[in-house]
Amino acid sequence: MRAIVIGAGIAGLAAALRLYQAGWETLVVERAPERRGGGYGVTFGGIGYDGAERMGVLPELKRRAFVTRELVYRKTNGQRRFALSGETIVATMGRKAFNILRGDIEAVLYEAVAEHTTIRFGTTITAVQQDANAVHVTLSDGTTERADLLIGADGLHSATRALVFGPEEAYRLDMGHSVAVYMMKERPEGLPAETTGSISAGGRTFAMMSVGDGRTAAFFGYRTDRGRAGASLDDLREIYGDMGWLVPQALDGLMTADSVYFDTISQMVVDRWSKGRVVLLGDAAWCVTLFAGYGSSLAVGGADRLGAALEHHGDDVLAALAAWEAELRPEADKKQRLGRRVKGVYAPRNPLLLELTQLPLRLASWGPVRRMVERKFQLAG
Repeated sequence: MRAIVIGAGIAGLAAALRLYQAGWETLVVERAPERRGGGYGVTFGGIGYDGAERMGVLPELKRRAFVTRELVYRKTNGQRRFALSGETIVATMGRKAFNILRGDIEAVLYEAVAEHTTIRFGTTITAVQQDANAVHVTLSDGTTERADLLIGADGLHSATRALVFGPEEAYRLDMGHSVAVYMMKERPEGLPAETTGSISAGGRTFAMMSVGDGRTAAFFGYRTDRGRAGASLDDLREIYGDMGWLVPQALDGLMTADSVYFDTISQMVVDRWSKGRVVLLGDAAWCVTLFAGYGSSLAVGGADRLGAALEHHGDDVLAALAAWEAELRPEADKKQRLGRRVKGVYAPRNPLLLELTQLPLRLASWGPVRRMVERKFQLAG
C-alpha cells in the first residue's frame, strides 16, 4: 500500500512515520525548499503523548523538552506584576505533558522517518483525480504519482483541501486575532535562562520565551478586525510601540529574523475529513488554534490513530478513514469549542476583564492552591 503525504510539518511527518510502521510506502511532498525549524513553544501531551510513545519517538521528544523555571507577568512598562514558579507550571500541565518547541517536534519526527520515506522539497500539489482503486496526484515538478491514499497535511491554508474539498473560505472561521512568532538571534540580558516573560494589555499579548539550548522565541498576539488580507507585520511597531521591557528589542529583531511565522488565527470547520481516498490531517482538517493549545498533540495523536485504523482495516481504506474520523472527531470538536471560548478572554481590551482572567493564575501561584492543583493532577494521572 502506498500513500502520498502533502506537507512535511508535524502532522505530515507523523503520518509518514506511522504509516511506515504499518507497512506502507510513503512519499512526502513539501512546498518549502528545506525543512523548517523554530516556531513557538507548546505543551505536548494527551493523545499526542500516547501516540509518540507508541511510535517510539517519545524519549527523544522528552530529551528536547525545555523547562520554564519562572513565568513572569509584567506591566506594559516592564514592571513585574506577579509570577508563576516552575512547580506551579508543572502542576497545571499534569504528569504526561511537557513543553517543547514546535520545530523540535518536527526535527524528531524527521530524523525518525527520513531514511524510510522520500521527501520532495520545493514541490506543491497541483491536481488530484481519483477512482475506486487509486488516487492520482499531479505535482508542480511535472510528475504524476499514483497511490492508495492521499493525506493532506499541508496546514491551515491547505492546497489539498482547496483542490478536493473546496475553497478555504467555505471552512475558515476567523478568530479576530493575528500572531507573529520568530526565533531571536540571541537571548537578551533582561530575560534569564529558563524563564518566560509576558505582557498583556489593550487587546495585545507579548511573550519572550527561553526555550532551551540558548534559544529564545518572541511572540506577538493581538486582536484585529482586519482579517487575513489586512494583517501586516508593519503594523506591529505601531501596535506594540508603547510597550517597554524587551518589546523594542523584539520589534527590532523582526527586521533581521531568518524567518517569521505570521498569520491570522483561524479554525477550519470541515464537516467531513475525507472524500474517497483523500483525507485531511492536522490543521488542514481542524486547526484548533493556539487558544486551545493542543494542535501539535492532536496532529501526532491523529496520525497515530490513522495508522492504527489503516492497519485494522487492511485494504479497505474507505472503512479505515470512516472509523478513524468517528473516533477522533469528538476530541477535535471539543478542542475547537474550547478555542472559541478562550478567544473571548485572550488578550482582552478591557483592563478589568484582564484582571479577572488572570486571577486564577495569581491564585495558582499561592502555595496552598498550588498544592491542591498538584494533587488534582496526580489523581488524574
